[in-house]
Amino acid sequence: MDETQSDFDPFMTAIIANRVDGIIREMTNTLLRSARSAVINTARDFSCAICTGDNQLLASAEGLPIHIFGSHLQSRAMCEFHDGDLKEGDCYLHNDPYSGNTHAADHTFLVPVFVDGEHLFTAVAKAHQADIGNAAPTTYMAGAKDQYEEGALIFPAVRVQRDYEMQEDIIRMCRSRVRVPTQWYGDFLAGIGSARVGERRLKELCDKYGKDVIKKFIRHWLDYSEQRMEQAIRKLPAATLTNTGAHDPFGELLPDGIQLKVTVKIEPDDGMIDLDLTDHGPNVDCGFNESEACASASSIAGVFNSIDPTVPRNSGSFRRVRLHLKDGAVVGRPKFPHSCSVATTNVADRLINITQAAFAQIGEGWGLAEGGVGMGAGFAVISGADHRANDEPYVNQLNVASSGGPGGPVADGWVTYAIPVVGGLMYRDSIEIDELKHPMEFRYLRLVPGSGGAGRRRGAPGQAVSYGPREHAMDVLWPCDGTHYAPKGVRGGQDGRKCAHWRVSANGQEEELANIVILRLEKGEVVKGTQSGGGGYGEPSEREPERVLEDVLEYYETIDRARDIYGVVFTGSADEDTLAIDQDATARLRVDKGVGAGLA
Repeated sequence: MDETQSDFDPFMTAIIANRVDGIIREMTNTLLRSARSAVINTARDFSCAICTGDNQLLASAEGLPIHIFGSHLQSRAMCEFHDGDLKEGDCYLHNDPYSGNTHAADHTFLVPVFVDGEHLFTAVAKAHQADIGNAAPTTYMAGAKDQYEEGALIFPAVRVQRDYEMQEDIIRMCRSRVRVPTQWYGDFLAGIGSARVGERRLKELCDKYGKDVIKKFIRHWLDYSEQRMEQAIRKLPAATLTNTGAHDPFGELLPDGIQLKVTVKIEPDDGMIDLDLTDHGPNVDCGFNESEACASASSIAGVFNSIDPTVPRNSGSFRRVRLHLKDGAVVGRPKFPHSCSVATTNVADRLINITQAAFAQIGEGWGLAEGGVGMGAGFAVISGADHRANDEPYVNQLNVASSGGPGGPVADGWVTYAIPVVGGLMYRDSIEIDELKHPMEFRYLRLVPGSGGAGRRRGAPGQAVSYGPREHAMDVLWPCDGTHYAPKGVRGGQDGRKCAHWRVSANGQEEELANIVILRLEKGEVVKGTQSGGGGYGEPSEREPERVLEDVLEYYETIDRARDIYGVVFTGSADEDTLAIDQDATARLRVDKGVGAGLA
């Protein structure tokens, strides 16, 4: 028996692991309650995590996988850039996609935590900003050919506090560039405050249990997580799975879109998964390149979506995934100065989808369909001048309309899924709060019945939204995917419906919009858009008629699709609350369709 096994205390490990998660949740609540931007304090587009002093991801509680799976890359960059100069009281701002961050819009605050003079932890708070000084008022510069054209200030683990005192030069730099400096500064303080809460609570944890016990816990927790991952992989059949997909076209630059491919080799005897992303083309001259952090996080998230959900997500379990990336590729390690402005969403969403859908090739009960994609009107960055506040500028990102979640082996898609990189972990905006915060008016937000992919377990429907400015013109920008290539169903499940958007003039004339949008809405004009639905899992004809009835009553499905796709016939009326399954007609229709009478 080795030392790891002989001194392992499962009870103490569980107690401290839950305490660490509690610390991260307190960091999360601090950032949520104290930030100024709606994208943070309403949509919860941020994540908190704790890394070890030797740069391993220890825990992340409910952080977004696209954010936290690369936290240890950022803490490593901090240590390398400030080798021998890290001190208690330091705080570092990091948003450089070429040294471990996701994309420039995610400002990460790194606080090294010292215990008895030893750098034992790094507290991490990462938040998507409303504005970062880009050339256009958006944090998603889809058309930027390189980082210079993006225009954002880049901070590769730059010290913003020393001895707990602010480095005012950095603050002046940001305030002079960001369009909403006061709002940004509130978010800046909230991010630091969140990381400082983590620092304080980690010190208290070490005071309570002693540094030696905590160091043993770190080793045990990561080893335990690796063992859990190994056990989960050993339950899988040996297989080599290859799956492909594509991001939508982008004008003349990418007429066929971005072609994507993943190869997953499951090695149950060794308890390993080999994840190969090297079959990708070179970097593209726009903002759709993946950073190393995003390429890693999205593909690994697809793996975790397809295995035992109770396996801890940290550097211990990551040891069981062998990841292959290529330098200078659109999915891989980008070559400077190619832009990674949209790295956290579009291509990343597709990578999650094709990875989790690859596992469905194993057989029934494995993998997931593809989730709804598309950063469309419901996720737009809006900006302008607020007539209610002396024409002060405003900038913010909406998170108001959701794409549909994917169907799985045992569950239907999640209605508030958002997009694959979010996976239901963010909050959907309140329309009323958005209208209070910004001079805008919503016409509607609603489900789109029948937009989810039909299946034994159906994909969730997408949502539709419409809004416009109240008084002054409003700039609206979004980098939508999913208008050309729909989210795919698996194992006989159907595809979800694609995204679509229109500009509606004051006289009601509609103009369909391209997928990448930069437009100005005048008073009286609105945009309207629909998000994509999630793909379905399994043959629709195998869905229980009682579930189809419930889908129709909840406006997830239509009566026509219930009959034509699912083979379910109704009597009565939904409006009169008398809708019911016609058992005999349904049985006959399903026999006619060649699926038998199998009613639940």
